[in-house]
This record gives sequence, structure tokens and C-alpha cells, in this order.
Amino acid sequence: MKLLNNDKTILIVGLGLIGGSYARALKKLGFTVNAITRSQETVDYAMQEGIVDYATNRIEPKLIAGAKLIVFSLYPHVFMAWLKENQKYFSPGTILTDVTGVKTEVVYPVQEMLREDVEFIAAHPMAGREVYGVKNSDDAIFHGANYIVIPTEKNTPEAIALCEDLGRLLGFSTISRLTPQQHDDMIAFLSQLTHCIAVSLMTCNDSEDMQKYTGDSFRDLTRIARINDAMWSELFLMNKEALLKHMEQFEKEFHRLKDALKNDDAETMREMMRLSSERRALFDK
Repeated sequence: MKLLNNDKTILIVGLGLIGGSYARALKKLGFTVNAITRSQETVDYAMQEGIVDYATNRIEPKLIAGAKLIVFSLYPHVFMAWLKENQKYFSPGTILTDVTGVKTEVVYPVQEMLREDVEFIAAHPMAGREVYGVKNSDDAIFHGANYIVIPTEKNTPEAIALCEDLGRLLGFSTISRLTPQQHDDMIAFLSQLTHCIAVSLMTCNDSEDMQKYTGDSFRDLTRIARINDAMWSELFLMNKEALLKHMEQFEKEFHRLKDALKNDDAETMREMMRLSSERRALFDK
């Protein structure tokens, strides 16, 4: 299915790092990209830099009705509140997608509240930076990255195909499908737990001037510790059960390594290191 067929107008709601990066990529591909975002400063910057064709910080019904594909790049609670208030402006047949980092607590409520003549197909671009805001947007972050589509029984094959097509157009190298539950369990481990570890590393030691002495290993491991606390705390709480499960699994393995060190058990440490190296090598292929 060709993306939007002959309709080349896309609306992005929420013009931050990911929304802005979507806009940059889609503009380069010849789409007309409009945006609704909260900050007038963001509106001004996006227009001045040519990131979008048109942006506003107001609800403009004609702008919403004129898009057959709308991408939402909002915090989950803001996304759901926005839909409740403004879905009356959607044209029949509009397809909605998102970039939200949790799905079970978003996808089902959204699909339940939506009008029957529009469709929401969830997606998660596995790309980002430790900084945020439209000024840091860059469509290069998508190149070679992973993109997950999260369909349910309420989604049509056409909408799923359109969402996957969008991922390919944006430059993602791997397009996958997961259920909302599978997505949230995987993301709890691959993304949320890693952020928890990075945050804990940065808060467990208050020695002065550490930045003067560190090497690449610490910098690499804590890159994501520069974190958007409002967004990530919301994501953690919305995926609490899955994240706690993986935090407990991590604690178990950390204690196994700690006990091996206490007991001078070099073989257990080496066994864990060999398995770690074997699994990590798969990510470099």
C-alpha cells in the first residue's frame, strides 16, 4: 500500500525531538507537513527552519480535518486527553499513529474511545537522543534503527501496511510487529530498565569532579542518564508491572555476580562474562 496514495498532507501533533524528526524526514520526501504543538517558540523555530510547511499552537479544525494521516508525539496522558477533546474534527477515514513508549495502557483505551470511522494503529520508533525538543530533531536518528508496529484485532490490514510503509519511508531498517503486551514487556527490559540503571549509576556516587577522570565505558553506559524526568517517570509508572519484573531479574543477576566476587569464584564471573559477550555480539551484526 502506498502511503496515503495521492494525499500527501500529514499532520504531526507534538513537535518535539521525535515529532520534529518525523517532520524533517517527511518534508524531504515531498509531503506537506503541518503541525500542532504547545509552544509558540517551537512553532516559530519550526517555521523559520523549514521543518514544517505550517505550524500553530492552537486547535484549528480545518487543519485537523485536512489530514488523512496524523502522527501523535505526545506524553500518553496528553495524547488521550487531546483525542477526547478534538476527535470531533477528524475526517472520516483518518488514520492515527503515535510514537508513545508504552502501549497496553494507551492502545486499548484509545481504540475504545475513538469514533468508528477513524483508526488508530500504534507504532514505536526505537530511536532518540539524550536531549529533547525540536531544536535537537534530526531524521538521521531513524536510519538503521528499529521500528515496531503494534496492531490489535481492531486494526485493518490496510492501516497496518500504511504504518509499516511509514517506518520504511522514515529510514528504519527493521520493521517488527508485537502485541501491546509483548511490546511493553520487551521495552521494560530493553529501554526502561537501561534508563533505570543509568540513573542509579549517576545517583549512587556523589564524588566531585568525576567527569575529569572517567573513560569511555562510564560515558557510554550513562549517556541516557540525561533524562526527561516528566516523560520517563510517566512511562515507568504506566508499565510498572513489567518494569518491576525486569528490575528484579537484574537484581538477581547482579547479586550472583556480587556473590561470586565475595567468594573468590572466578569461574562463575567468567561464565557470566562469556555469556554476556556472546549475547552482546549479536547486536553488532
